[in-house]
Amino acid sequence: MTNEGQKPFVVLGVTGGIAAYKAVEICRQLVDAGCHVAPVLTADAQRFIAPLTFTALASEPAQTELYGAPSKIPHTRLGQSADLILIAPATANLIGRYANGLADDLLTNTLLATRAPVLLAPAMHTEMWEQASVQDNIRLLASRGVEIVPPASGRLAGGDIGQGRLAEPSDIVAAALNLLAARNRPADLAHRRVVISAGGTREAIDPVRFLSNRSSGKQGHALAEAAVARGADVVLVTTASSPVRPLGPGSLEVCSVESAAQMHEAMLRFAKDSDVVIMAAAVADFRPVAVADIKIKKTTGLASLELEETEDILADLVAHRGVGQVVVGFAAETNDVEQHALAKLKRKGCDLLVVNDVSAPEVGFDHDTNAVTILSARGSVERVELASKRTIADAVFDSIVSYQASN
Repeated sequence: MTNEGQKPFVVLGVTGGIAAYKAVEICRQLVDAGCHVAPVLTADAQRFIAPLTFTALASEPAQTELYGAPSKIPHTRLGQSADLILIAPATANLIGRYANGLADDLLTNTLLATRAPVLLAPAMHTEMWEQASVQDNIRLLASRGVEIVPPASGRLAGGDIGQGRLAEPSDIVAAALNLLAARNRPADLAHRRVVISAGGTREAIDPVRFLSNRSSGKQGHALAEAAVARGADVVLVTTASSPVRPLGPGSLEVCSVESAAQMHEAMLRFAKDSDVVIMAAAVADFRPVAVADIKIKKTTGLASLELEETEDILADLVAHRGVGQVVVGFAAETNDVEQHALAKLKRKGCDLLVVNDVSAPEVGFDHDTNAVTILSARGSVERVELASKRTIADAVFDSIVSYQASN
């Protein structure tokens, strides 16, 4: 890397599609995340947005020319400096030229002059995205190790609905940061099987209503992404619908569940042959004894709702754990945080307990950030200050790896 402060060097390529305006937000988020961003705009991209917009937000002036640039050989400087090349939006034209090794402008020359990971975020009309030649090119690039953030479905330019719109900028940035993290992280979980739960369970009252909590599943999904980046084979048992973008040498299997009973069955089943089990899900403590077959009408009223305790998944995982298996629990508290957490750690019998104070600003439920304390059954205490949930996830796995190494 050749930038000040040794920040991750990201070449942001912008091609000629209406979604080019969204690349401005991608640029801003990457800079905010601590990246050195070097924008490269194609000639057609400049029909939609001016280079000056990127120059004002990025880490260095936007570049548009292969010839006459300040650098004598701009494509090799960019290609060799890059820790990641991100193309957003990636048009069918760019994808086709890249797949076939064609280089007739600064961006395509930079792509051929790099050994850095490449991430494409395609955006085009549905008929173009579904065209056999485009799909062949996508498969070819993927087989060569190029990562793809698939286009989303929704309203397209022209007003019709279908798949082809650029993925959300935050999702593209998350995928880029995951790739950068995967490149810099050791594969210290290679050949290990990790089972993770995520999200808040739903306990049905009737076909319409349910008991639940505010958990978004973001922390559990960040744990899954971190584990894959470090080489683990991951099973994610989740109630959440938020995206998971696993980038790295490991693998991911997703098991969708809804209730505590379903999560209990899945976690015990997948945990049998696992090295690490993490209960990050917020499991309902109670469920209705009886579930109505039809919607309960307001006019009919509900005299009372009789509840029963749900399964204690963490305790059962500890009771059935295999030799050498590490079991990690999570706790969300609002007061006397460490006191309650230490009591839970002892009561449940898990190896590590990750606790957060969800009454604190930007911590816990539905935030993109978190701050935690990691308690060990051996008495160690590690505090991780407010950071992204992906950073928190890596801190948890650092503790797990250290715990296993000391066995």
